[in-house]
Amino acid sequence: MYDRILLPTDGSDVADAAAEAAVALARRFDADLHAVHVFELGDLPLEYEDDAADEFAHLGEEAVARATEMAAEAGIDATGTLLENGRSVHRAILDYADEHDADCIVMGTYGRTGLDRFVIGSVAERTLRKSPVPVVTIHEDTVVDPDVDSVLVPTDGSDCAAAAVDHAIELATATDATLHAANVVDLGIFWDESATVALDALEDAGERVTERAVERAGDAGVATADAAVLTGTPHREILTYADEHDIDLIVMGTHGRTGLDRVLLGSVTERVVRHSDVPVISVKDQS
Repeated sequence: MYDRILLPTDGSDVADAAAEAAVALARRFDADLHAVHVFELGDLPLEYEDDAADEFAHLGEEAVARATEMAAEAGIDATGTLLENGRSVHRAILDYADEHDADCIVMGTYGRTGLDRFVIGSVAERTLRKSPVPVVTIHEDTVVDPDVDSVLVPTDGSDCAAAAVDHAIELATATDATLHAANVVDLGIFWDESATVALDALEDAGERVTERAVERAGDAGVATADAAVLTGTPHREILTYADEHDIDLIVMGTHGRTGLDRVLLGSVTERVVRHSDVPVISVKDQS
């Protein structure tokens, strides 16, 4: 399913956690691993750039070397590359993915800038929004199970959710995993009890989209698939369901019926990415 996995790394703890996850996935799918570090000086004053450049380059080399050595110890073919940042970091990552036919990107949800400060979501969020290939996000405490026994795909029936369902079905087929399809009715959109009829309609619609996902999974040969319609705050319901059902991976579209191409920050997917205890694979609709 995955032949070439791209791992951006900056040497931070979360990037090292992402490296472990990337190696686990590469072993699971017999894939090659490409570890890259995007070299940038950030916002350092000019008088410090010359002294800092060598140090940052060395840190980048060390980060890439750690990832490739980890891969080699696991018997995985790996290459390491330092990229000069003549463009934005996320664009350098995506250009490398395109040039080397990567079919999956694994990255930490935050990392280190040139000033050794941390930025939550910046590079990862931009990569998620623009990547034409699935992006697996990891944070420092993410639990990665390379066996992948259960996959959760939240769906609202949108085109992007349908792309996530397709990817989740392919993943479940490749790993012989159980597929869970869930739809969340957001109670936050209702103001009073007069909305009961609308709530019932949304729950009925949720049942239809999850049942379609289960049917498609069955047609693809996924032996076991479960459907659920949940009510509450979407990202919390998704995370609670994942915890209660021992989900190993969550597959989500980068936007849904209301998201279109707006900034991901604050969306359901972004919140799940931030708080999930298991890896989240974000998929963009390419139609």
